[in-house]
Amino acid sequence: MRTLIVGIGALGGLIAARLRAAGSPVWLATRNAESAARLKASGLRVTGVGGAVSVETVEVAPLDEYLTGSRFDLIVLATKAHDAIEVASKLSGLLEPGGTLLPIQNGGVPQMLGDRLGECVLGGLSNLGATMTEPGIYEQRNAGHLLIGELAGGESERAERVRQWLGRAVELRVTPNLRGAVWSKLLLNCSVTTLGAVAGGTMREYISSSEGREVFEQAYDEALSVALASGARPERMIVEPIPPARSGRSVPSEEYDAWLDQILQGYGDVRPSMLQDIERGRITEIDFINGYVVNIAPQFSVHTPVNAAIVETVHAITRGQLAPDPSLLKLILQASQ
Repeated sequence: MRTLIVGIGALGGLIAARLRAAGSPVWLATRNAESAARLKASGLRVTGVGGAVSVETVEVAPLDEYLTGSRFDLIVLATKAHDAIEVASKLSGLLEPGGTLLPIQNGGVPQMLGDRLGECVLGGLSNLGATMTEPGIYEQRNAGHLLIGELAGGESERAERVRQWLGRAVELRVTPNLRGAVWSKLLLNCSVTTLGAVAGGTMREYISSSEGREVFEQAYDEALSVALASGARPERMIVEPIPPARSGRSVPSEEYDAWLDQILQGYGDVRPSMLQDIERGRITEIDFINGYVVNIAPQFSVHTPVNAAIVETVHAITRGQLAPDPSLLKLILQASQ
């Protein structure tokens, strides 16, 4: 299966290195010629969970060089969300007839690309943890997996073919309910990742305040209401997606506290990736996480004032008008009234 990986950051680099080390041919696409030359000179190296691998020779070039006649059976789109939306239309022209575009971004990106490009898109999301210490040097942080499936639901032969092929590099699982899985991760991103970025710390730190808990509950409830109204069936991830005794919104109880504690066990001490993006001056994925929820909510007559306030707060932070701080959680509640 002739494969192109677009985006050689932490996740794309990890998959590329392990696939190439397994003896499978793979081509890599970078943003520019400078990045391509650096990777060609350095090769790819992975350490951490799953064992170390080293690849000295890689087929790598700027994406534009592939647009002049190259064709692939599978394109793995492993860029940040905003870059994925920007380049996806170019990539569909690089596919062989019947070829597959596999986006593995957070939030609503797979569905957005499926709506634009049609059946060539196979949905995906990542539960792999990886970091890039420098270009070409990666560390796998967990024994996670990629989850793939048809956006329309159900099983398919092509999903199984992709699973077998990329499964040479990393663990892949196929789900007949990809939309539900995407929403399950989106629920936690909306209420854990982004709030940590706003507050400037971990979930365990911000959830200890009354404002932090209230914003978490409302952001989660709004996103869940949109998911259910859309017809999605969120799947269990680290918790059941519907909190105990929920009736329109979460109900305080011992059962709810136990449910919340499960989330804290999984994510409570993790420094959010969006906060790291802010600290490094990078564009965040807020528009594809909470922003995606806000944008599609009117289709289902669901109100999302807290998620809208979160989006505006993160934009204000990235513009330099605000700085991450726990006090911003109170401002979000006030702005959503």
